[in-house]
Amino acid sequence: MLQLSLLLQMQFIIKPEKGNHTDPAKFILLDFNTEDLQILHFMLFLAIYIATMAGNILIVILVVVDKHLHTPMYFFLGNLSCLETCYSSNIVPRMLISFLTGEKSISVYGCFAQLYFFGLLAGTECYFLAVMSYDRYLAICKPLHYAMLMNGRICVQLIALSWISGSLGISAIIYLVSKLSFCGPNKINHFFCDFMPVIGLSCNDTHMVEMTAFIVSSLATLPPLVITLTSYIFIIKSILRIPSTTGKQKAFSTCSSHLIVVSCFYGSLMIVYVLPDMSSLSELKKLFSLFYTLLTPLVNPLIYSLRNKEVKEAIKKTFKMLCRIY
Repeated sequence: MLQLSLLLQMQFIIKPEKGNHTDPAKFILLDFNTEDLQILHFMLFLAIYIATMAGNILIVILVVVDKHLHTPMYFFLGNLSCLETCYSSNIVPRMLISFLTGEKSISVYGCFAQLYFFGLLAGTECYFLAVMSYDRYLAICKPLHYAMLMNGRICVQLIALSWISGSLGISAIIYLVSKLSFCGPNKINHFFCDFMPVIGLSCNDTHMVEMTAFIVSSLATLPPLVITLTSYIFIIKSILRIPSTTGKQKAFSTCSSHLIVVSCFYGSLMIVYVLPDMSSLSELKKLFSLFYTLLTPLVNPLIYSLRNKEVKEAIKKTFKMLCRIY
């Protein structure tokens, strides 16, 4: 419903006729240019999508139904899993249709909608990861004050602030992009509607849009990254002061999964958006784009949750409860 509403709004923002030319009604996504491997790609990405949805939805259900998981850490984890399901669903289903049918076109409105939700969810995830690292910092470095500093009201406020921060910046970018004219080629050399490939098709001066996007993306990524890194510097210092080896191992295991997710997400983002925009690097950027669009949502439930003893116990309890019901 949210995506439909956005599409309807865009019909009033984007004018089909601009100046002396007509904007294209559709864009063509070139994905991976491997026509002979379409079915193989379909099966691979379908398996990844199913595993991603199943794993993240399972985490959300467990966090909701199991009272032992009603803690700030699992509250944030449940919200992250919910975000990851939306993140994957914004990109993968259209790819699957393209692989299966060979239909690579996407409407201009649909392309802008995909770009909007991609920016919203990616920006929000940056803040989610920062909030989760801050939560671990308080739990490990300030255990006596943890319950007071991370109560239910503050948890809800942090999640709401993350969503608001993610939405404000991308809304400004989409507004500026919607004012551009697209009078040249309509082929996007990517598997989804990303910012640079889209504005690269515009026949207007895109300097203002690019500067705005740079500022917005910097605000969406750098402060959360600094918070995350700073939190883990203090966490590592605190862990090193633990006298027992067992205590150190337990503390490290609690945080190692989060660090893996953060490294995969930010590392791939930096490779894609920091490297210069050159045609020779386009295929490399596509490849690394798969990390933050497909692999990060997949590994989140696998390495961040399902290896956790509390989550495993919650799965067993839920399975036993379902067995009794049926």
